[in-house]
Amino acid sequence: MKAVLVPFFYFLSSQGLHAFTSHDSIPRKTLAYHHGLKTFREDGVWNYTTMLLREDLGLLLLGARDAIYALDMDNITDKKAAEYWPVTEDQRNACAWKGRDREVECRNYIRTLHTLDDTRMYVCGTNAFNPKCDTMTYSDGTLSLEKELEDGKEKCPYNPFHTLSSLMDGKVLYSATSTNFLGTVQKFSRFSRPALKTEDKYSWLNDPKFIYMDQSVGEGDDDKVYLFFTENAVEYDSKPVISRVARVCKGDMGGDRILQKKWTTFLKAPLDCSVEAGSLPSLVQDVFLLQHHNWIESVFYAVFTPQPRSSHTSAVCAFSASDVEKVFNEGRFKKPVTVETLWEKWVTVPEGDVPKNRPGACTKHSLDQGDIQQSQMFIKERPIMDETVRPLTGGPLVVKEGPLMTRIVVDTVLALDGERYPVMFIGTENGYIQKAVNYAGEMFIIEEIQLYEDPNPVRTLRLSSSRGQLYAGSEFGAVQMPLSDCSRYESCVDCVLARDPYCAWDTSSDQCRHVSSLSSSDAAIQSLKKGDISQCLHASESDAGLYTCDSIEKVNERVYKRTKAVYRLQPHTDGRAANCCTTQHK
Repeated sequence: MKAVLVPFFYFLSSQGLHAFTSHDSIPRKTLAYHHGLKTFREDGVWNYTTMLLREDLGLLLLGARDAIYALDMDNITDKKAAEYWPVTEDQRNACAWKGRDREVECRNYIRTLHTLDDTRMYVCGTNAFNPKCDTMTYSDGTLSLEKELEDGKEKCPYNPFHTLSSLMDGKVLYSATSTNFLGTVQKFSRFSRPALKTEDKYSWLNDPKFIYMDQSVGEGDDDKVYLFFTENAVEYDSKPVISRVARVCKGDMGGDRILQKKWTTFLKAPLDCSVEAGSLPSLVQDVFLLQHHNWIESVFYAVFTPQPRSSHTSAVCAFSASDVEKVFNEGRFKKPVTVETLWEKWVTVPEGDVPKNRPGACTKHSLDQGDIQQSQMFIKERPIMDETVRPLTGGPLVVKEGPLMTRIVVDTVLALDGERYPVMFIGTENGYIQKAVNYAGEMFIIEEIQLYEDPNPVRTLRLSSSRGQLYAGSEFGAVQMPLSDCSRYESCVDCVLARDPYCAWDTSSDQCRHVSSLSSSDAAIQSLKKGDISQCLHASESDAGLYTCDSIEKVNERVYKRTKAVYRLQPHTDGRAANCCTTQHK
């Protein structure tokens, strides 16, 4: 039996990236929860939200409450080792005596996991509101803490539910978190010689929530660290909460007379991902850096959620490293001026008032000490950039109504057309992963997959491109899923219409196969931008059945669905190839 097959699927309108404003990013396929996903959890253990991938060891290091696990990256149900780090009863009692919840807060939540060398990791925990750090070794299948505890203040929050961003560069730790018991003081610090931290001024940090930290690589003396966070904006009269990106130079040695033991290169700029005109700024929730060998071509992908939280529209925006650098390297600054009595207003600094040695510059073009001190004094009082970092595409890449997006990672795939496509994996607050890619201005949601049997926010996402695996962490456990399962597409038409850059139809074996498994001699079909199924010459007998073509229209939040055509595909009983099928138009 041979026939032409017309399938049922939703079409997303093709628009330029700058104009993409649809809130109807409907996944082509939704996969409900099933037990094929690999899941890890232990009874009585919660908060599986700190992850470190050790590709060299083949391990996923998983930090939870009172425990650290070493799991096989290829199968996280295989627990290679575990190290338990609970607090003592006396520590829990002391924590409770200070007014904290003995059963929930007064435990040891593992919040920091970083690689030190071939076998050692650096780990920090909240330790019943008395944060501590230690070195941990994995050797001969055993995970063990060295139990040489050091003070975790400024490296790990006291409160297990306060935000933390950290980065290990060699053996130098950068950390941004709350630094006191009450959580009222926040700092961005570097632990090295010299150790540096942010100035205690509202113009530097004003009740921030730290989201993400990463670094540029390969710029030599110009290497930098980038910090994404939200805070109350002092430069606006109403002090709204906005998103920021800050930058410091890794070569910063601190000040001499001014800004002693403080950053002398700290600058910050507003970050914009506007979804609806006139609404409060959306707030960044997670960031992923897609690094390019040429740093300036790297891209930050970020998830934003609305203010207030009662709104259900979230978005993904992309920001180029070059645009971020341009704001810091060429943008104008803001400064405070006193208006009337004690009221302070922030205005743009005239070009002529900017020191010759540009504030925040990593490479010092002048060795004159006076110029350097003038630049440091400028930053101490004026670390805020006037310009806003705008999205690479002029607006959001993805806009979604419904359960909010929470986390994002991005992989790149070399497709059969020779192009590399960034594929976004986006976690949601109800426990789904959405897989999305942009084709010439059309944002296409390939599929969404339910990770948990019950709704459960995705708190952590990690990606292993080399193994083709995604790891998700939540309060209740960790889940592993493949970046793509081409075997799910059983026909040529389904494989091509999936428009999954990982997958192509192999005509010789009549299978949908992973592109990386194909050889140059294999004849394969893939049509990512157009979804052209004309190269699929025939359908098989298993494709027989009823197919409908529906249109979906949304008016004032109401969705109207109409069936435009119905196709019944059936084989000829006399063995002749069927070139058509019964059609009913509506």
